Order: sequence, then C-alpha cells, then structure tokens
Amino acid sequence: MASAKYVFAHFMAQNSYSYSQSDWVNDMTTAKNIGIDGFALNMAGNDYEVNPQLGYAYAAAEQVGFQLFYSFDMTSTWDANTIAGIVAQYASSSSTFHYNSKVLVSTYSGESYGDSFWSSVKSTLSGQGIDIALAPAFTSYRDPSQASNLLSTFPSIDGFYNWWSWPNDVGTNLTTDTDVAYQAAAQSRGGPYIMAVSPWQFKNLDNLGDWVEYSDTLWDYRWQQALQVQPDIVEIVTWNDYPESHYIGDINPNVDIGTQAPLYVNGFDHAAWRDVAQYYISWYKTGNQPTISNEEVVFWYRAFPKDITCSTGTRPRNADFPADAVFAIAMLGSPATLTLAIGSQETNWSAPAGLSMGYVPFPVEDAQIPYIEVSRDGNKVFDGYGSVYVKQSGCDYYNFNPFVGKVPN
Repeated sequence: MASAKYVFAHFMAQNSYSYSQSDWVNDMTTAKNIGIDGFALNMAGNDYEVNPQLGYAYAAAEQVGFQLFYSFDMTSTWDANTIAGIVAQYASSSSTFHYNSKVLVSTYSGESYGDSFWSSVKSTLSGQGIDIALAPAFTSYRDPSQASNLLSTFPSIDGFYNWWSWPNDVGTNLTTDTDVAYQAAAQSRGGPYIMAVSPWQFKNLDNLGDWVEYSDTLWDYRWQQALQVQPDIVEIVTWNDYPESHYIGDINPNVDIGTQAPLYVNGFDHAAWRDVAQYYISWYKTGNQPTISNEEVVFWYRAFPKDITCSTGTRPRNADFPADAVFAIAMLGSPATLTLAIGSQETNWSAPAGLSMGYVPFPVEDAQIPYIEVSRDGNKVFDGYGSVYVKQSGCDYYNFNPFVGKVPN
C-alpha cells in the first residue's frame, strides 16, 4: 500500500559482477537488519549485469525477504524493448517491489530520451499485463521552478526521484526547496516521490571527474530533512558506489573498482554510518523518535587537511569547502558530556538524550588520531580512538573520502 514508508539503498549492479548468491545474501541481510526494505538496482547497459547476477539477486532477495526495483542508468544506451524485457523477467517475483499495486521502475537520468520512449516502455509492458509506476530521476530537473515543466513535458511519468542529495557546488547546506516542489509534482500523478539521502560525495578518477561536494554534516541534516519532507520512499545514495565515496555497505575486496578508486577507498570504512541510518530509518517509518539503548559515538574525518599538496591525483573541484575537522554524532540514552579531541585541539559539549553533533578542528601537530570520551557526573562511561591518523605531510593521492568509525567499537 502507498501510505507506508519505505527505505531503499541505491545499489550499483555493475559492482556485483564477481558476486556469488551468498554475497547478495550478505549485503541484503546487513541492509535489512537496519531497516532497509530493498535495493534499487542501478542498471547500466552491460550484459554481465543482466546474466547471471539478476538471477542471483532475485533468488537472494526471495530468500532474505527483501525487495528490488530497477533504476536504469540512462547514461548508457538503452532501447525500450530491452528495458521492458528486463522489467518483465522478474515482475512476478515475490521480491519485486510494487507501489500502488504497480511494479516500480526508476532511472538515473533519461529525460533526453523523450516522453515517447517512456510511453513505449509502459505500453509494451501493459500489453504483457504488467503495469508500472515510473518514477525517474531526470537529473536536469533540479530547479524547483521547473517542476511544472516536468509534468507537461513528460505525461507518462507517475512519480519522481530527486537524485540531488548534496549541495550544488556551494559551501552551504542543501535545502528542501527541490524536494518540496517535485514532491508536489509527483503527488499530483499518484507518486511515488522518492527522496535521496546521502552521506558524502567525492570522486577522483582521471577522465571521469574529480570533485567533492560540501558533505561535512550531510548524513545528519539530510535525514532530518527527510523527516520534515516525509517522502513516500527514501533512497540512500548509495550502498556500494565506492568511487563516489558515498557507500554505506562494507567494502567488498572482490569488487574490481579500477586502479585509482582503491587509493582513496581501501582502508576508509563507512560501516558505522549504518548505525545513524538505522536510527533515522526507524524514526521516519514509525513517526516516533527512537529510544537509544546501546549508546555510541559515530565519527568521521579525512586523513589529510584540504590544503596539502599530494604527489599524485588531482586536487578536486570544491576542495576549499570541507572543514578540516573531526565530526561526531553522539547517540545517547540520557544526557552526558562529550569530549572530542585530537592533538592539541579539544571540544566538549553537553549532549542530550538522542542524537547531537559536534566537531573538533584538525591540530597543527603531525600524525594525530581522534579521541572520544563520554562521561556523566565526572565519571567516564566509555571512550576510544579513531583508526586513521591525520597527517600534515606525506600525501600520496588527493583523498577527500572520510574514515568512519564509532566508539565503543
């Protein structure tokens, strides 16, 4: 039914080519355990993504009790019949996600194909007895003033997916203006409105781009925006897009991500971000702020200050925006004092029950590691350290991907 709230994670199918079915089961089980309902499978136009991985994915999803829908990456070359055929193949699976009793189909981009293309996809499937709810991420539609133009230009769409979950090349926080405008447009068609929530954005690959978007506190405030907007579906960007640094899944060492991405991905675990997601997913779905029984502090930081000169790679676009700091979210069952320190720098704040954020600037000393302590009434409750040192020299590759950890581990 459409009144329920759903959370999906965007999953790069091209990073599954080396998967066995057990890899799918592991990922799906991990995701389901934090409240994620399913994966939106990003499908580029490559044969290996269709066979045999889709079979493994659907078999695993049926085993785990997990949902799947397709997000066709239209920056590849597609024809309408191929898309319709892929949708039809597993349309009857118990793990195919339906919205308003229709098979949900989404995209990344695709507006350049025109409405007739999407009308053809829908009519081809309808002729096979398969009705779809088309909620694309037409990425050129970001300006709120273009929402009405979206509707007039694309009469075939049923909903909309706002992919833009980072600031747009500015050093200020994202607003919900785009969400609100396109949510109204999607609702006028029956929906769904899908809202992207992401923890980070950084990429540094020759010929494929090098940039960082202002993401220091994004993983906290974007979830708060989702609570405010109340979309039909939240889509986490992403589970496993390692080269863009917004993965929250575990780093699978069997996945080939090329020669450059490992230079800033390997050793930069993001698993602890899932704990923050679990808290907000529960709040979004139930409407009630969760009670925290297992207290912890989730923290993240880069390994080098932004102005350092590295021996290889490219200093990314927007490199001046991120703060040189360690960021932390305290997740507490009752109020406490939070100490966040690194080198000669120290920050303390009175953390309430629930979630609160703080940060401490990088120190001038070389090779320092963060220290986190939670205390009540002058008594230490728990403490711990980060696992990556912040260095002031010796940078081999420009890396704005953060290490994410938690205490207690």
